[in-house]
Amino acid sequence: MRLKSFVAESDQGPFLQINEDAYDFDIENNLFMVFDGFGGVGIGDVTVNKLKENMKKFYTKVAEDPDSTLPFFYSPKYLIEGNALINAMLFTHSSLIKDNLAKEISERGGASGIFAAKADSILTLTSVGNCSAYLCRKGSLKKVFIEDSFNFLSNDEYDGHLKTMPMSGFGLFPDLYYQVKEVRIFEGDIILLMSDGAYGRLSEDEIKSIISNPKLSHKEKISELFSLSNSRGNLDNQTTMILEF
Repeated sequence: MRLKSFVAESDQGPFLQINEDAYDFDIENNLFMVFDGFGGVGIGDVTVNKLKENMKKFYTKVAEDPDSTLPFFYSPKYLIEGNALINAMLFTHSSLIKDNLAKEISERGGASGIFAAKADSILTLTSVGNCSAYLCRKGSLKKVFIEDSFNFLSNDEYDGHLKTMPMSGFGLFPDLYYQVKEVRIFEGDIILLMSDGAYGRLSEDEIKSIISNPKLSHKEKISELFSLSNSRGNLDNQTTMILEF
């Protein structure tokens, strides 16, 4: 399945002076990434840049060489791209944990992340922390993961944006807690990857309405998502990526 287009935007938001969110991609290897960093000025943003570099470096090393040794993980349940993605996450996390252990707690950084790797008509998605992924197909919107955040502990949607704090992430704990899904992609499908600053104050119906609007370009859709979130009092960084097949 061919990727027809993709658009991504990352913004510091209306309140913060630094952007600890980020996105990255490797078109040649069909790898797409969204990060939501934490740690503060000169920590969260620097951490995310290192995570981006390590994810791309290790993923391409494994994905381009199916006979390469997988040092952490292998499961026949997943395609080589899925195994490569999981190993890239584990390698990246291990490297960050080592860096953090050498620092004072106040100087340690971390991040949530959501990743997509395509192989033919299968898209492998992995999630760490509180970033979100949606599949938009034929006018319907379906969440791919339940975010690993405090929202998981409550069914109360009131002030849901206050419960998006991640319960896991790169650099937080010795073990990396992650989710994996393989999705068969069909023509016309749209995959939406978002940090909590983009989705935290929006309902799924509102997200679906904007993403399904044929009058808007993908860039305009992201702008609409950010603007609506900001009008509700968003104070966080914002990142969204749209993949159209």
